[in-house]
Amino acid sequence: MSLAIRFLLKNRALRFPHFRKFLTQRFCLILALNMQTTIIAYWIYLITGDVVSVGKLGLFEAIPAIGCSFFTGHLVEQREKRTLLLRCISAYVLLAVFYCGLAFFEGSHHLPMSWQTGLIYGGVFAGGMIRAFVSPSSFSLLGLLIPRRLYANGATWSSTSWQAGGIMGPLLAGLFIAAIGIKWSIAAVVPFELVALVLMFSIPRQAILKKVKEPVLQSVKEGLKFIRHTPIILTALLLDMFAVLLGGATALLPAYAKDVLDVGEIGFGWLRAAPGIGAILMYIGLSFSPLKNKPGAKMALAIAGYGICIIIFGISTSFVLSFIVLVASGALDSISVVVRGIILQLYTPDEMRGRVSAVNTMFVSSSNELGEVESGYTAHWFGLKRAVLLGGFATIIVVSIAWAKSKALRKLKFEG
Repeated sequence: MSLAIRFLLKNRALRFPHFRKFLTQRFCLILALNMQTTIIAYWIYLITGDVVSVGKLGLFEAIPAIGCSFFTGHLVEQREKRTLLLRCISAYVLLAVFYCGLAFFEGSHHLPMSWQTGLIYGGVFAGGMIRAFVSPSSFSLLGLLIPRRLYANGATWSSTSWQAGGIMGPLLAGLFIAAIGIKWSIAAVVPFELVALVLMFSIPRQAILKKVKEPVLQSVKEGLKFIRHTPIILTALLLDMFAVLLGGATALLPAYAKDVLDVGEIGFGWLRAAPGIGAILMYIGLSFSPLKNKPGAKMALAIAGYGICIIIFGISTSFVLSFIVLVASGALDSISVVVRGIILQLYTPDEMRGRVSAVNTMFVSSSNELGEVESGYTAHWFGLKRAVLLGGFATIIVVSIAWAKSKALRKLKFEG
């Protein structure tokens, strides 16, 4: 049997044209947002020369993402998902235009540093609010575009498109910063978001599965209750949250690239993209060999391996070694991402998708941003290398405790 035929047989979700459009717009949007995030992180570091200032970017995105997520799940379930995503992408386009205005306005360079950073933080805060709606809307729409029997394959490809954008975004950001500077790099984000907007227009409106109206607080309470009483979902969310919160080193990459490895903007772009490169390689492997046997054990081992990679990165002074271990960390982290995504798709009822995904945004997605804050402050207190080492060791400790305590994780199986 040829490789192409095997690929198609293993990936039946790709036979659905609207799902393919969904993946493409997801890739374009994530690419644009990762470009924007990378450029802004470097922009802030150039303005302030302070890793804490870079770490605060995560705080300003996490606060609205977490706060709004208490209610966005309920709102998403009551509304049509494709239209919500259209509005979210449109809001991202307007935000990108705001950054362009700030970058191109000549008078901004004469503003006090606090004003410059304050305006950037304000834009990041607005992006966090938009994101609180994007995650549950996207998660819910995926479940409407393919049959339930293909959710595992669909979740893998959804993660693949996300990581592909995560690779290209930082790489393009580093290249653009080096070639055309901050201002035009910010402007280059807009076309990718417009492509995502056009693709979302080409997907038809979907049915609203939850017809019964209920008070917001009652809806939120029911969603949290469901997660609390579903051990495997709760374990997956908490495990990934603490691993990313403690072991993330993204906020420190500008300082590592400039002050430790001395590789400049392009080197920074490669470091920022390295985890995504590892992830996409792993996703390609998983498209041929899905995670069915002992997925809980594989998830735990992958997170422990991720912690080891972060430790090696912390002590490395070689760009090549640093790049390699970051690639490995992304490959291992992607296993956790896929397992968690499949768990959420398989164990979440249709009428709970918005609320469960909103909680996922609060406890997992936002842990990336809170991890940036934690990294920034620990680097400020203990130094760059000690901060990274502490995070890597803490990740290994957390996953060891989770494996020992969670029977649901040890007995996890994916049927089919």
